[in-house]
Amino acid sequence: MPSSQATGVTSPGYAVGMRLNLSADELLTTTRAVRKRLDLERPVPRELIEECIEIALQAPTGSNMQGWQWIVVDDPDLKSGLAEIYRQTWNLYSQMAPPRYEDGDIRNEQIVRVTESSQYLADHLHEVPVLVIPCIRHRAERLTTGLEQAGIWGSIFPAVWNFQLAARERGLGTVLTTLHLGGDEAAAELLGIDHLRYRQAGMIPVAYTKGSNFRQARRIPIGDVVHWNGMG
Repeated sequence: MPSSQATGVTSPGYAVGMRLNLSADELLTTTRAVRKRLDLERPVPRELIEECIEIALQAPTGSNMQGWQWIVVDDPDLKSGLAEIYRQTWNLYSQMAPPRYEDGDIRNEQIVRVTESSQYLADHLHEVPVLVIPCIRHRAERLTTGLEQAGIWGSIFPAVWNFQLAARERGLGTVLTTLHLGGDEAAAELLGIDHLRYRQAGMIPVAYTKGSNFRQARRIPIGDVVHWNGMG
């Protein structure tokens, strides 16, 4: 449980604002996927979003290409259009049978909560103050092998995580969603994205959170996922 209190602080190069003053470990282990606790009524200042993107841009990219672009949407009509694209895929996805794990696996009970909160997000996405869509420059012919895929996505997702961590420290909640990519061409047309040149990596709803006392999530034991010197 984070013990830090929110205070106003100044960081070189960044605006003055409220910070939670979390330790590095607290920040890394309590940055949750926030859906139901997004404050849909409180506006998020544009300068605060740009401050988080400044920090996102410190992330590494393959060959230092920095081929990212960030689409920030706060226009109500555009948000409604994106929400409709998102819901079209969600309606199909939500009808699929959820994954089932072995008896006693904590993920079985967690999937119920995730499904409920995902439905809430689908119902209220158009009300979220800001939607951020990170994009990465690519050449379609180079997205055919694991090596090439890793190079593309490895050049945007570290920046996405930087953005989410910076948001958390500033009292903002985020969740990385990908369902709107079921209609990525429609989203690209709506937002004027060159679909042949830039690939959307997902969508990040952003809002202040209702409370800031996020805790560590329950995870499967480390012994089930760590393998020294191979998986044999």
